[in-house]
Amino acid sequence: MNLKSVFTGLPAALASAAVLALSMAIFAPTAARAQIEVDIDKGAVKPLPVAIPAFSGGGRGADISQVISGNLERSGLFQPLNVANVADKLTDVNVQPRFPDWQATGAQALINGQVTVGADGTLRVDFRLWDTFSQQQLLGLQFTSTAENWRRVAHKISDAVYERLTGEKGYFDTRVVFVAESGSKMARVKKLAIMDQDGANPQYLTDGSYIVMTPRFSSTSQEITYMALRPTGSSIYLTNLETARTETIGKFPGMVFAPRFSPDGSKVAFSVEKGGNSDIYVMDLRSRSSTRITTDPAIDTSPSFSPDGSKIVFNSDRGGQAQLYIMNVDGSGVRRISYGGGRYTTPVWSPRGDFIAFTKQTGGEFHIGVMRADGGDERLLTTSYLDEGPTWAPNGRVLMFSRESANGNSRLWTVDITGRILRPAAYQGAASDPAWSPLLD
Repeated sequence: MNLKSVFTGLPAALASAAVLALSMAIFAPTAARAQIEVDIDKGAVKPLPVAIPAFSGGGRGADISQVISGNLERSGLFQPLNVANVADKLTDVNVQPRFPDWQATGAQALINGQVTVGADGTLRVDFRLWDTFSQQQLLGLQFTSTAENWRRVAHKISDAVYERLTGEKGYFDTRVVFVAESGSKMARVKKLAIMDQDGANPQYLTDGSYIVMTPRFSSTSQEITYMALRPTGSSIYLTNLETARTETIGKFPGMVFAPRFSPDGSKVAFSVEKGGNSDIYVMDLRSRSSTRITTDPAIDTSPSFSPDGSKIVFNSDRGGQAQLYIMNVDGSGVRRISYGGGRYTTPVWSPRGDFIAFTKQTGGEFHIGVMRADGGDERLLTTSYLDEGPTWAPNGRVLMFSRESANGNSRLWTVDITGRILRPAAYQGAASDPAWSPLLD
């Protein structure tokens, strides 16, 4: 079976698009059922020990295995082992490993691979996933790509391994758009930026001469929307990452902010503030016609569509303080879903539809939490001086958010929906307002 997809990389300096072909072939049968599995819904999961030796064949082999190792380790579900001294060097991916050598390391899974570079520069990567104790092959795939696209091959292998061992889709072949911050707290420079989910290939999309906020990815294309604040006022922009074209969605009588795409990418919901009152609008991007869908004298903001596009969750202080509400996409049928103490803001619907993530403030602490769409099963996943702005990975299992310390430094963090796996994101710089892309094609 052959699967073919096209990846459009972020153009250098956003001047032109580089279209790279990536093909994947499943060339070996897999076991009917894995003997090793990771139950990601358990209250406590001991990371699975996994051996990931450098892929043979030279070239990018060691780099590819290192990216895979980093992806799996950061998920919190896997523990890559130091296997540099194992006698079995796995120089041929078509030769079965000497399993006693790998069992001795404590590894329950083994990922080995081989890199071949063709005369035309084409990169081919073959890899196998093994259960070391049952001595079964669980997965065997072959990827071909352009040589400069090796990191995406590593991410796709990571996704395949993650899915085979957890039963859930991976989220490694993705990007994150965010606000990169620099300078002092009183003179903070904020640039729109984008990176691979593992922090690699960061690039700036704006120059920092104006403030940018709340960037959001379309779920159907390589397009983002964000709010820009200049001395002349605020505007909402759309940027196509393939063509580098940027355009505003129009002029509005007041400050516009908090844009977010509909699931099919055809609409953008946003808020307009005028005279101290904030309401939610929805714009059809094809006709550029907009409809005001809330008319309450309170502050209504942070709209987020349900995965089927039929409903919108938002926060409003119409009940006295910020709480979460759900309404139909036309503004009808408004109902409150949050009733806990504290203030609820920045809701975002999971791509799976099962949870709504939010920011909650209780006293002097902030939390990232999730609840069901009916308001049930509320759980707070984090607690700190200032946690805010959650965004979902496309598999609906992991959230990224920004955490600010008391000294004003802001970093990106991730947490899974159990709250058990909490760690800093790979990006080392100051940052806020992350938004996760869908899986790349």
